[in-house]
This record gives sequence, structure tokens and C-alpha cells, in this order.
Amino acid sequence: MAENIIIPISPDSLLEEVLKMKNSECRLVQICSTRTQDGYELSYSFGKDYDLYNLRFTIGEDAQIPSITNIYPTAFLYENEIHDLFGVQIKMISVDYQGTLYRTDKKTPFK
Repeated sequence: MAENIIIPISPDSLLEEVLKMKNSECRLVQICSTRTQDGYELSYSFGKDYDLYNLRFTIGEDAQIPSITNIYPTAFLYENEIHDLFGVQIKMISVDYQGTLYRTDKKTPFK
């Protein structure tokens, strides 16, 4: 039976938890951001077989989080998107478009 599991984590444990997913042979499915009253909620989703594991945490509006591109290189697209559209500060993205992945009328339209 397929499971959809939400795993609450702290922002400080992001890299450690992502590395556990990688070592468990999970694939990166998606990263998304949602605006909250005080900042953002981020969900990093990983799949293995038919199960979906979601690492979820919240950060303040001015917080910085580390990139996971050294573990999952394809995360650079998700991370650039979250930075460009929401203004989430992500450190050390391997391929950093520095706010130019999308051409939008308004800088960080979902901030």
C-alpha cells in the first residue's frame, strides 16, 4: 500500500535528513514553498517504490537555508524557483540563476 508520510524537521537538520533519504535510495520528487503568516513552510518530497516521504519545516522571512544540490544536483531548479518566486534565501546553490530563472513583472511575486 502506498504511503504519504510527513516528517517534521528543523531547518538545521535539513542536510542530515536529505542525506538519509539519499542513502535510503529515495529519489527527489519535488520541493515546494508556501507563504505563512511569519515566513514560509517548505516541503521536500522524496519517493521510494510507492511511498512518498515529505520533510517539512518552517522558516522566518529572513532566514537562510542550505542548498541540497550537493546531494541531489537536480534540486537547483526547485531552489532557484523558490528563491525567485518567494524570496527564500538558499545558500550555495550549485547552479544559481541569482533571481533570473523566471522573468516576472514583480520581483518575488509570492513574497
